Amino acid sequence: MRKLFLLVLMLLITVDIYAQQQRYTTTDKEAIKFYALANQSVDEHLYDAAIGQLQKAIKEDDKFVEAHFLLADIYRLKRNNKPAIQEFLRVIALDPDFNRAVYLKIGDCEVSEAQYPEAQRHLETYLTYPNIIPQNIAYAQKLISDCKFSIQAQLHPVAFTPINMGPEINTVNDEYLPVATADESTLIFTRKIDNNEDFYKSDRQNGAWKTATYLSDAINTPRYNEGAQSISQDGKYLFFTGCNRPDGMGRCDIYIARKKGDDWDKPFSLSAPVNTTGWEAQPSISADGRTLYFVSNRRGGYGGYDIWKSTLTAKGWGQPENLGPNINTPYDEQSPFIHPDDSTFYFCSNGWPGMGNKDIFVSRLGKDGKWQKPENLGYPINSSGDENGLTLTANGSYAFFSSNNLKGYGGYDIYTFELPQNLRPNSVTYVKGIVSDIKTTAPLEAAVEIIDLQKNLPVYQDYSSTEKGEFLATLTTGKNYGLNISKPGYLFYSDNFSLVGHKPKMAFNIAVALSPIEVGNKVVLKNIFFDTNKYDLEDESKAELQKLIDFLTLNPGLKIEISGYTDNVGNDNTNQVLSENRAKAVYQYLVAKGINASRLVYKGYGKAEPLAPNTSDENRSKNRRTEFKIIGK
Repeated sequence: MRKLFLLVLMLLITVDIYAQQQRYTTTDKEAIKFYALANQSVDEHLYDAAIGQLQKAIKEDDKFVEAHFLLADIYRLKRNNKPAIQEFLRVIALDPDFNRAVYLKIGDCEVSEAQYPEAQRHLETYLTYPNIIPQNIAYAQKLISDCKFSIQAQLHPVAFTPINMGPEINTVNDEYLPVATADESTLIFTRKIDNNEDFYKSDRQNGAWKTATYLSDAINTPRYNEGAQSISQDGKYLFFTGCNRPDGMGRCDIYIARKKGDDWDKPFSLSAPVNTTGWEAQPSISADGRTLYFVSNRRGGYGGYDIWKSTLTAKGWGQPENLGPNINTPYDEQSPFIHPDDSTFYFCSNGWPGMGNKDIFVSRLGKDGKWQKPENLGYPINSSGDENGLTLTANGSYAFFSSNNLKGYGGYDIYTFELPQNLRPNSVTYVKGIVSDIKTTAPLEAAVEIIDLQKNLPVYQDYSSTEKGEFLATLTTGKNYGLNISKPGYLFYSDNFSLVGHKPKMAFNIAVALSPIEVGNKVVLKNIFFDTNKYDLEDESKAELQKLIDFLTLNPGLKIEISGYTDNVGNDNTNQVLSENRAKAVYQYLVAKGINASRLVYKGYGKAEPLAPNTSDENRSKNRRTEFKIIGK
């Protein structure tokens, strides 16, 4: 929109100059008459009529430079670049110094048509003229950068084999902006029918996508457009753009809806400070659900549309922050997508050097916590047209995008392709679970927390679904994670996922059956860690110990036994002492943190009561454990 406004402004200025001219490069009265009529048509925005009148003027006198120039400008305004280029070339051939603007304008058109060497030559000619305004110098230099980048990119193409997702997803209508859940079981996208945008979804079963269906009457509306969405990794929350809705603050606002069973709750606006009276759209939510990236034209940006972020606090969404000059430019940045690794960021821009118009870029989070300067995804992923709306699978191997430049089913279709290795994010897997009652097997809504054990910080906090007891969370490789699941009236569940030094071939699928708080029931504390043959608690144990403290505080009448176990390697007496010392270390930690010692006992069991045969390293690691058992209420 901003670029179109500038084009219109430049065109009107050109027309105004012609209106004031008294002399032309022709003396043919009929040609001048048609030219004057064309100017009048332009004033009335009747561009097709103006084209016809200028063609008549040129027919009367093919050397009528002003007519060729105005005709070229109108074609450029309508984005008919090829005829615009031909008319601009005719102007240059007739009079190379007729108007220096011809070189900037033809260069702009040639970049859009991937005629990069020609564009570079014309743009460099433009910059040889004196007294050019700074804005036009900057734009010409930006286009020259595009040319230089594109010429090299075409010499070194990247692998790109797009695959149409088929009639289950695509129709004769426009389909675009696809996003998938982390387990790739659901794809949600926008479909445009008769100028109305609504959400549709397709479920994946046995490796195949099912025919897409209308998402929900709770979200889609017949009067307003819904689009530009982001789905949380577990598929429970949908952030999307709603425009001109009666409960909105501006022209477009960001909304959120929560899944309820097989349908969705009524969406609500995020309100201030995320939404303003301006334009906020194209949300992308981080894997932990605590950082929202979006596009806005609010004040304080670098120009045009910028990408911003807001962080969730105890009081709600915080004041948005601009992502800064390593992402945003004086031009437009849009279509943000934060990968579940939370450190790889994809977006489109027409400000960074590219193939022309909007290209897709990737930026990575540096060790300083700041986004690094972006990398263009390369040719032919990017072209001289507009590329945007790229999203990825959680494992980072495949990307989704939409295009109307490939042979499809009609309009924009959704495609997928394998992303080149050097453009992929960090490896990510996920843990998917079902929580139930161990006695009744009924699904439970329980608090689920996953903690980065090294940083002792939560990376996921949510509840399993009420209807099915399901949850899903992504895990970035290279870290150790602790999982805790809790619900009042039940013992909590503990698990550990070590992703240091290897990439898991498959996701973690677990079934968690919570036991009620009853005497004799016990919990294996899988995130209590000791060095080999030692009993000093490692720092990574703190998160799990805090969960135990919280549990005892919430249930002040409970008494527990802390139990230590080893595997069968080594001397039995040594193992017995080691297991008791480890149980004692947990006991002492709890007492130091305020738990009454009268509620606690500790005991070592050595190699007794193994959970698995001591026949492998993996089994022996299961047997080396710390537990607690309810011994009194």
